[in-house]
Amino acid sequence: MHIADFVSGSFAGACGVAVGYPLDTVKVRIQTQKQFTGVYQCAVATFSKEGVHGFFKGMSLPLTTVSLTSSVVFGTYRNCLQCLSQARGACGGPHTKLEVFLSGLAGGIAQISVMSPGDIVKVRLQCQMESKRAGGGVTKPRYRGPVHCLLSIVRQEGVTGLYRGALPLVLRDGPSFATYFLTYTTICDWLSERSGRRVDWAGVMLAGGISGMAGWTIGTPMDVIKARLQMDGVQGTKRYRGFVHCITDTLRLEGPGVFFRSLGINCLRAFPVNMVVFLTYEVLTGFLQDGPENPPRVGLE
Repeated sequence: MHIADFVSGSFAGACGVAVGYPLDTVKVRIQTQKQFTGVYQCAVATFSKEGVHGFFKGMSLPLTTVSLTSSVVFGTYRNCLQCLSQARGACGGPHTKLEVFLSGLAGGIAQISVMSPGDIVKVRLQCQMESKRAGGGVTKPRYRGPVHCLLSIVRQEGVTGLYRGALPLVLRDGPSFATYFLTYTTICDWLSERSGRRVDWAGVMLAGGISGMAGWTIGTPMDVIKARLQMDGVQGTKRYRGFVHCITDTLRLEGPGVFFRSLGINCLRAFPVNMVVFLTYEVLTGFLQDGPENPPRVGLE
């Protein structure tokens, strides 16, 4: 078992959250609140009303949960690659594109059980426009922080409330991570073949950034549905009867373009985040596997 991938994946995920959280907040608000017409307008409105703090609402819990989920994703991915390679009788040889795709799919689905609770807390805190610094006569925020939000959901909706939106989350992250890892390995292989040597830091960062954009291109439609189901009924009457009704109602009222409404900001956020994620992952994995006396590896084996 590749333990190093679980550890380095955890640190890589935490670094990715720190880099991308402000744009993630803007993305979630655009997806769930019609008062925001675009990235710039949402960012300006958030800053003017809530200050810099408004972009980092609910970050502490996702920082923990994303570290855990990234550990599961990268660890599952690497170990699935090993199992598939052994089943093919080619242990130690290059992996096929199908093995990479299926291992990425498995990694994306495996992390849902630990990701969903933290994700719904993140979304609800990000969509909470009221500021805790507001004076008298101004509506106070519903949730005082990540822990209070988590406990409130359990108390009001039960434990299953933490998994609202889990189905679109599975349909988002399974195909997204399959595309994510396939794109990364394909670009790394191409760069390695072109240069005749192992991919350097710049190549890892380029491949990581592009793979993040590719993954979010696949996952954005389900990301919109997930966020709407997670916020449904929080600020008023419950609107959607379930997953299918959310899709059909959204499509009927807002047209197919709404499913890609946040694609631009997803890609804008994904490039730097996944540059950092893959660079951190490759450096730490190389350090843990080879030791401090050897230079860290880059590129996937």
